Amino acid sequence: MLAHYHGQTWSGATLAGALAVSQPTVRRHLDALTDALLARQLQPYLANIAKRQVRSPKIYLRDSGLLHALLGIGDETALLSHPKVGASWEGMVIEQLLGRPELRWPMFWGTHSGAEIDLVLERDAGLIGVEIKRTDSPRVTPSMRHALQDLDLERVYVVHAGPISFPLAEQIDAIALTDALANGLAVS
Repeated sequence: MLAHYHGQTWSGATLAGALAVSQPTVRRHLDALTDALLARQLQPYLANIAKRQVRSPKIYLRDSGLLHALLGIGDETALLSHPKVGASWEGMVIEQLLGRPELRWPMFWGTHSGAEIDLVLERDAGLIGVEIKRTDSPRVTPSMRHALQDLDLERVYVVHAGPISFPLAEQIDAIALTDALANGLAVS
């Protein structure tokens, strides 16, 4: 069942009800999977703003192969037509980026009105936002602009599946995943 929550905000009550167990029991199981490095709980970044913010963690299975096996995805064709293809891409990119030593204290940010940034990271120069898109032509979204303003981010990087990196707008850069893995989060 955790595979179906991959990339979503944790709802212990829903999962506990489906399994007919208590919320603390479900939480203990999630914590055990996190301690075993099978799951990642991406904690929310809470800013001092007037908007109602999401306070529950986002849940990811750390191994894309395990996620695909649990979802019954057997090959690339099945993956590309599966409703979780975007969440699978997001989880894989998060795991790859968080292997970089200069990116610290990973969190995500979201509001109840729908604004969201996939990663908020601390870097030497301050906080940055990372949005992850499985596209080769990313665009600026209202969520990115809200995050820049509300969180006082240094920059927002949109990590995408395309082959080139380029500026999208002031303080917002699109970075090809290959460039992000090779050179970090910076546009050449």
